[in-house]
Amino acid sequence: MKMKVAFTGSYNEYFGYATDIDAVVYLMLVNDLIHGLFPEAVTVGEDVSGMPTFCIPVQDGGVGFDYRLHMAIADKWIELLKKPDEYWEMGDIIHTLTNRRWSEKCIAYAESHDQALVGDKTIAFWLMDKDMYEFMALDRPATPAVDRGIAFHKMIRLITMGLGGEGYLNFMGNEFGHPEWIDFPRGDQHLPNGAVIPGNNFSYDKCRRRFDLETDEYAKLLKPSFTPTTSLAKSATNHMTGGDADYLRYRGLQEFDQAMQHLEEKYGFMTSEHLYISRKDEGDRIVVFERGDLVFIFNFHWSNSYSDYQVGCLKPGKYKIVLDSDDLLFGGFNRLDHNAEYFSSDGWYDDRPHSFLVYAPCRTVVVYAPDEELEPVKD
Repeated sequence: MKMKVAFTGSYNEYFGYATDIDAVVYLMLVNDLIHGLFPEAVTVGEDVSGMPTFCIPVQDGGVGFDYRLHMAIADKWIELLKKPDEYWEMGDIIHTLTNRRWSEKCIAYAESHDQALVGDKTIAFWLMDKDMYEFMALDRPATPAVDRGIAFHKMIRLITMGLGGEGYLNFMGNEFGHPEWIDFPRGDQHLPNGAVIPGNNFSYDKCRRRFDLETDEYAKLLKPSFTPTTSLAKSATNHMTGGDADYLRYRGLQEFDQAMQHLEEKYGFMTSEHLYISRKDEGDRIVVFERGDLVFIFNFHWSNSYSDYQVGCLKPGKYKIVLDSDDLLFGGFNRLDHNAEYFSSDGWYDDRPHSFLVYAPCRTVVVYAPDEELEPVKD
């Protein structure tokens, strides 16, 4: 709401007559009108400056939005994807995901049109690039780039959902790892200085999303005896009703997206006030955090899997796996026993009063929940 200002984070930069007061008042009026006429309505604002009071009610002197878009997250992922994962810093990822004001509700997303338009690439395409054209079929071996890409695509989405805000936003097709970019039909653009920006001859070739890549036939190539073992994998499987037999790996990414939504629907972790990051280990490449009742364990290491890895927890008792990115249904390698039970031990670890031991395979995220008979976390 200010023009030609580079914001550094000082609150003095946001208030004063250099602010476009008419624009601010207009947004306040719009939010007041919407919430007055439709109390159940939800408004989401896009503001790159980090304007304070953006999500404070109008009657309290704020602009009145219910949520703001957490715009820095998608840019951070593209920045990291341009580097080898050996150079990813766990602390840097955590800082970007959690860098928001207390009680200011945010909508998190891993990518949007800013990343998918011509000149950039989707997350899936950054991860797997040209291998997506030849090695996404389930009837042939995957390449290391495809295995890495599928693993990280799931992890990036879930850590964004788990830490990035109080709501989660998909972008057209990224729920199943859409390749390539979006490019609208356009001609050459002639600039005042004489330069010419080439067009695409008004092509419609990239002016679409390939939703046909995500088919309902993924499970048919799994072993006949295969049965999803976590409750969320079973819920996702119930959506398979038959379709064109394309046999592509996109289906596993789509099933994982559905399982993430089922996880939130069942446990409501995104709206829980309980959020505690107990570990961000740069050597092990491990991130552990609690949100609501759940314990999330991310292993970003490219080769190291850890047996009997100790993780802290708030609640004592028995834990179980409720979501595993390494599940066969999600295109994983099935390295975990989903029937295993994990019992906590007393004693402080990572500033938590209890802890339990897990197996953390490389490039996976596994979510654990207390036994259902336990009371929910209460702060």
